Amino acid sequence: MAAKQTRISRKKKHRRLLKMLLGTFLIALIAFGGKLGFSVHKALKAMQQPIAQSEKREQAVSIGSGDPFSILLLGIDETADDAGRSDTMIVMTVNPQEKSIKMLSIPRDTRTAIAGYGTVEKINHAYARGGIKMSIATVEQFMDIPIDYYVSVNMDGFKKIIDALDGVTVKNDLDLTYKSYHFAKGNIAMNGKEALVFSRIRKQDPRGDFGRQLRQKQIIEAVLQKGTRFSSILKYEGVLESVGGSVKTNLSISEMFALQKQHKGIEQHIEQFQFKKFNGGYIGKYWYFFPDEAELDSYRQLFKQHLGLS
Repeated sequence: MAAKQTRISRKKKHRRLLKMLLGTFLIALIAFGGKLGFSVHKALKAMQQPIAQSEKREQAVSIGSGDPFSILLLGIDETADDAGRSDTMIVMTVNPQEKSIKMLSIPRDTRTAIAGYGTVEKINHAYARGGIKMSIATVEQFMDIPIDYYVSVNMDGFKKIIDALDGVTVKNDLDLTYKSYHFAKGNIAMNGKEALVFSRIRKQDPRGDFGRQLRQKQIIEAVLQKGTRFSSILKYEGVLESVGGSVKTNLSISEMFALQKQHKGIEQHIEQFQFKKFNGGYIGKYWYFFPDEAELDSYRQLFKQHLGLS
């Protein structure tokens, strides 16, 4: 019985994760549809940052036609003075025929070759070396599958969104203190600056990066929950403006609408994967995550099959 409840709990978490990440750039569509037509269109257009078609594709995929496709989800921690790192990297494949989604989290400390840069280092360094394009190329090389689309979320940009919504509230599961900031256990209300600090704490959390990623997801979820309330409609001009500068994607506006309309409910069929066999250790002064090659190859084959490539 306990095992069954655990599986149900995990499924709910996976669905919430998909809604959080996809909902970030579809927030206006989900909340109000065409009621704020001009503002929505303007915000979605600001998010767009096209990239070339994957060299692993002979023909371009079409979301509107029901082709299987892949998305790389990136949570970026960057500032005006720092190119940043991709703190969160999730590969997602969508198969409309099977009405299913598969997701694999790639640990940020994974040691691999950085495509086009000639080094072997942590996979999250690809963003600092060459931005979105190098991140995509590196993940394509690591997973041996084409990456058709990407969605990147700049956590720093959420500060403006949160302030535009007059703050957010999250349930904190661990008493934390960072410099002059104290976050008590339980429900806490935060402004944009506080939420940003809360989402970046790592060393003070015994769970390390896992704890930080959990808090980042909490912040994103809190933004979406508050943003979709009717009481937030008057704040949407400021929210949409902030979203346009915080989220980047190569999905076109028509593809976003097709994704929201044609694949509604597909989040009910998500399989979430993570590496279970691995080693970790230092090379020099840096700690690395070493995935098990056999397990990595099994994921490569699984995701290729889900994309209809094998």
